[in-house]
Amino acid sequence: MRHRIIVLGAGYTGASAAGRLARRLRRDDVAITLVNAEPDFIERVRLHQLAAGQHLKPRPLAKMFAGTGVALRLAKVTAVDADRKTVTVADANGTEQLAYDTLVYALGSGWNAQAVPGTAEHAHEVASRPGALRLRERLAGLGAGQTVTVVGGGLTGVEAATEIAEARPDLDVALAAGGGLGDWLSPKGRAHLRKVFGGLGITVYEHAAVTAVAADHVATADGRTVPAEVTVWTAGFAVHPIAAATSLRVTGTGQILVDGTMRSVSHPDVYAVGDAALAMGPNDKPLRMSCASGVPMAWQAADAIAARLTGGRLPNIPIRYFNQCISLGRAEGLIQFVTADDQAKPSALTGRLAATYKELVCKGAAWGVANPTVGMPTRRRPVLREQAAAGTTARATA
Repeated sequence: MRHRIIVLGAGYTGASAAGRLARRLRRDDVAITLVNAEPDFIERVRLHQLAAGQHLKPRPLAKMFAGTGVALRLAKVTAVDADRKTVTVADANGTEQLAYDTLVYALGSGWNAQAVPGTAEHAHEVASRPGALRLRERLAGLGAGQTVTVVGGGLTGVEAATEIAEARPDLDVALAAGGGLGDWLSPKGRAHLRKVFGGLGITVYEHAAVTAVAADHVATADGRTVPAEVTVWTAGFAVHPIAAATSLRVTGTGQILVDGTMRSVSHPDVYAVGDAALAMGPNDKPLRMSCASGVPMAWQAADAIAARLTGGRLPNIPIRYFNQCISLGRAEGLIQFVTADDQAKPSALTGRLAATYKELVCKGAAWGVANPTVGMPTRRRPVLREQAAAGTTARATA
């Protein structure tokens, strides 16, 4: 009987893990199933571009995994039973339970309304393709002079505000940030951000925590009212809720606790990667929820699974940061160089060169999903029966 590996989620991390496992393990020994609700690989880092009216290249998963040995299952994950080692999925034909020997949980995250009144009813999000498409349609219906307010001063908020302002200079675009604009960046990075925002005519409300969202405005904690015929909510992300409903050990926010190989500390048959997992990075700091963290986590998990099943040596893929790549529309960008634990260094790359750099990073990330061993030669190794059996029965003591 082949060892059954199920990967949940085909974002940057899940797709990378599935493809890498297929290149590490002999096909006769494993059955790898990738479960995803959508038929395409979604470039999440470009969803603000989609919302602003741009066309994104279709990337069908069926084509991406053709001939790899990975079986694609288009369905929505509705439950995970980590003790019985089953996953329940649903599609147009009903529900089905899938049994696994090893599970890779990569269901990622979505937007987080943070219980702010009116957000769920009135705000738009760019954390999913359906959300970005709804915002795209709404923006297309706005006339000159109408107001768009982006809530959240993080990477997603900054990129969304500049993309919309550049694509629709006739709109009155604003950004409401809980802190100062770009306050995590170096002085050079902050100065460039302010310059670009000024050039695009974006109004910035700093230290303006939003406490309520209405149909035509948002309210801030200090009593201000900001006009917003369209509100774009980017103030944080929430992990998929399924993990919290299992017996897996999770954090208070629902992230699965994992060790250095991305294996669950409570269920060694389960690995978690990307936003769904809480893993520690350099200087014992939690890894940031991002593509930059998730892809090396996926590599680590896939290589650790392969090593454990084949009797190989456990990998130690370094997970650290080098830069933060920020698009500021299509003509401007900002590359903030950072320390291994993601603290801003004084140096930053700005302007059109930075925009080109960011574009290459986005293209490289998509290419890396389809080429999860980054073009390096690999050899598929046989699964050792005793190793596979041990992996299905052992339980962690953490």
